[in-house]
Amino acid sequence: MSKFVVSARKYRPTKFEDVIGQAHIANTLKNAIQTSQLAHAFLFCGPRGVGKTTCARILAKVINCQNPLDKVEPCNQCASCKSFNENASFNIFELDAASNNSVEHIRTLIEQVRFQPQHGTHKVFIIDEVHMLSSQAFNAFLKTLEEPPSYAIFILATTEKHKILPTILSRCQIFDFKRIQPKDVMVQLEMICKAENRIAETEALHLIATKADGAMRDALSIFDRIASSSSGDITYKDAVANLNVLDYEYYFRIVDAILRSDLTDIFLILDEIIKNGFDPELVVQGLGEHIRELLIAKDSQTLHLMECSDQLKLRYLHQSKLCNSSFLLSALDLLNQCDIHLPKAKNKRLYVEICLSKLTYLQNLRSVEIFGTPVGEEKKN
Repeated sequence: MSKFVVSARKYRPTKFEDVIGQAHIANTLKNAIQTSQLAHAFLFCGPRGVGKTTCARILAKVINCQNPLDKVEPCNQCASCKSFNENASFNIFELDAASNNSVEHIRTLIEQVRFQPQHGTHKVFIIDEVHMLSSQAFNAFLKTLEEPPSYAIFILATTEKHKILPTILSRCQIFDFKRIQPKDVMVQLEMICKAENRIAETEALHLIATKADGAMRDALSIFDRIASSSSGDITYKDAVANLNVLDYEYYFRIVDAILRSDLTDIFLILDEIIKNGFDPELVVQGLGEHIRELLIAKDSQTLHLMECSDQLKLRYLHQSKLCNSSFLLSALDLLNQCDIHLPKAKNKRLYVEICLSKLTYLQNLRSVEIFGTPVGEEKKN
């Protein structure tokens, strides 16, 4: 039985061109290598799973490669590259500051800095979650970080830059990693599907990319979970079932019922959702996001803000034509107020039903004021 390797490890980028969504950082690091203007200390900060440690490892591999291609791409043939690929390199040290955060651990690291590299030109020290170091450990590290030997390079990675001492920040080149956009995540997932000979529906990949919230590692973990649950194609229904999210079909049905003023149908849809194991709060939040998409779809200039497939965009466009903007704004305000007060409600289902009842007859109301203007009242000339 072959050993399974998770996608986050199996398809981890090995060169700067493969890093998704961080082109601004990859290009800066490549230019620094090509012009021999590499700093001695870097701070990579940003959300989890966006490529901080990956970029640190690629940088460490490239600067020690004996025959780099165009100076920025490892050859994977020299002794340094081979030892790196086998996790046996003596020139690269990784320290997890979450569990090695004392002065003693930093002193051990400083001792390693004293010895010159046996092979290659640089010794690279990657300290992950550096914000977890104690104040005493930071202070013990300051002098070495400011004036290290010419062959030593420090790469600090953190998800919480605000917790790092200003004296540390002033000694590092700071690179801010950003969340990866869903479209970029989908490109990577499509590449993996092709490599694994799997077929996945576009809607399923979009749902995975959205659920990952900008973290590629989270997206790959979700993908593995859904892929392992089915031996065939990866469908949108599989993704919905595994991620325990509400299908957007419910929201289209609820809005259609609101436009028909069909309160009975709305109550039946809500009951179906609750019987499927979903909390009423999810209905309020999801419906608010759905109505926001309808509001965006009403103007061609804002269509690019919609992160969904072209087929789903057409559905939003069609439904948005049936709603006027004042209704959508009023509905958003009602849902927002409900979302704010719902945690305090003792009977959450009743509270959501009251909100949906108001939405059902919202187009017929004239006395409720939203944003200081009576609903449905036209501006007098």
